[in-house]
Amino acid sequence: MLNIVLFGPPGAGKGTQSQKLIAQYHLVHLSTGDLLRAQIAEGTELGLTAKKLMDEGLLVPDEVVIGMIGYALSKNQQAAGFIFDGFPRTVAQAESLDQLLTQHNTSVACMIALEVGEEELVKRLLERGKTSGRIDDQDETKIRRRVTVYNTETAQVAGYYDTQKKFHSLNGIGEIEQIYTQICGIIDQHQPAKTESPAAAIREVKA
Repeated sequence: MLNIVLFGPPGAGKGTQSQKLIAQYHLVHLSTGDLLRAQIAEGTELGLTAKKLMDEGLLVPDEVVIGMIGYALSKNQQAAGFIFDGFPRTVAQAESLDQLLTQHNTSVACMIALEVGEEELVKRLLERGKTSGRIDDQDETKIRRRVTVYNTETAQVAGYYDTQKKFHSLNGIGEIEQIYTQICGIIDQHQPAKTESPAAAIREVKA
């Protein structure tokens, strides 16, 4: 099973690359935000717990998030692998994810971070804000704050995966296809022996 952690600051093009990787490697897309919304919509125990905390203005604890990921892993046991979108964000989360994947007889193959300078990110997001409708894409102060938070979080998690020789940093500026080719080159270095995966796994799921 091929499991990838893909990181990138807002505006780095992570979404575009994720979609291409999902199609190429037949991966299941796991976004914690999407998982959270799906669990709440389904009214699961985890979802109800998360909603109660959010309604009280509290952060959803790591154990609840990990529980949601575990639920998604169990629902997609025939998948060729998973791409973790922006998770884990702390060393504690990375450790918990490793433990969870071990229980499913698999592990993270590699973590890839798309690096783009702050000024370029601000430029991209302000441009995107003209059509995205997102308020935080239209406010330069908020954009810079998001980038700072990302850089702080990534530095910690990058160190964790670097000790496992799984961390890779790529320049996120350039042609989409060139960046994609570089990402594939990294993944192929870490890819386990290939096995034929069911066609049903060739999709993106969010729960």
